[in-house]
Amino acid sequence: MTLSPLSLTPRASISEPGALPDGGGTATLERELEELLNTEQIDPGDHERFSHYVQKEKILESALSGTPVKALCGKKWVPGRDPDKFPVCPTCKDIYDKMIKDE
Repeated sequence: MTLSPLSLTPRASISEPGALPDGGGTATLERELEELLNTEQIDPGDHERFSHYVQKEKILESALSGTPVKALCGKKWVPGRDPDKFPVCPTCKDIYDKMIKDE
């Protein structure tokens, strides 16, 4: 069996600086999303006890794609509970009130 020089060249991967990606696809996107969620995770704390302010378009997009949203206060999560059952996050409310006041 004869090997050509091309077959001895290692495949480029996205993890190698300066290398070209090897095609990507859904698996790559899912892995990148998982890495992003793991690195940008915010401790639950009191955030879980409140409803948060998020752009309506982002909530709809999250419902369709399953991607997390980011509230005004910085909390990141995938919405899935009834916000009417919880009090409004005081940090989100303060930020929203300041935004409205500045307009």
